[in-house]
Amino acid sequence: MSHSLCRSLFHIVFSTKERRNLIPRGSLDITWAYMAGIARNHRLRVLAVGGTQNHAHLFLELPPDIALSAAVRAVKCNSSRWLRESVRLFSWQEGYAAFSVSPSQAGGVARYVAHQAEHHARRSFDDELRAMMRAAGIEPQTYAPEGAEDS
Repeated sequence: MSHSLCRSLFHIVFSTKERRNLIPRGSLDITWAYMAGIARNHRLRVLAVGGTQNHAHLFLELPPDIALSAAVRAVKCNSSRWLRESVRLFSWQEGYAAFSVSPSQAGGVARYVAHQAEHHARRSFDDELRAMMRAAGIEPQTYAPEGAEDS
């Protein structure tokens, strides 16, 4: 084969500092559009962006020469800088969760990301993340929400 082929799809999730509702409800759509623009400016293919006032979901395709951590860092750093213009104490949590997605599942994941408000009418962010971890084969007991006491 004279060339390389790669398709790297990731569902990425991260929350605001201490899971606080820091993203104003009226700014959600523009925040997701801004984050999508950041991703595109860093050569990431945006399949969906969404979330709630306390967390964000990105569904991205990464080119072969961009590491997942670099992609997440670019979106989080640039969006937090922009969000601080209207929310003085805005900050994302440290870290993120990222799950690889089969191309055959891309449509379902994109719909899931686009309909976050509906999902969170029934389920908290922590419950959602634990379910995503279980689906990925990660034991949820290894996850402690930010700010949780050490046992």
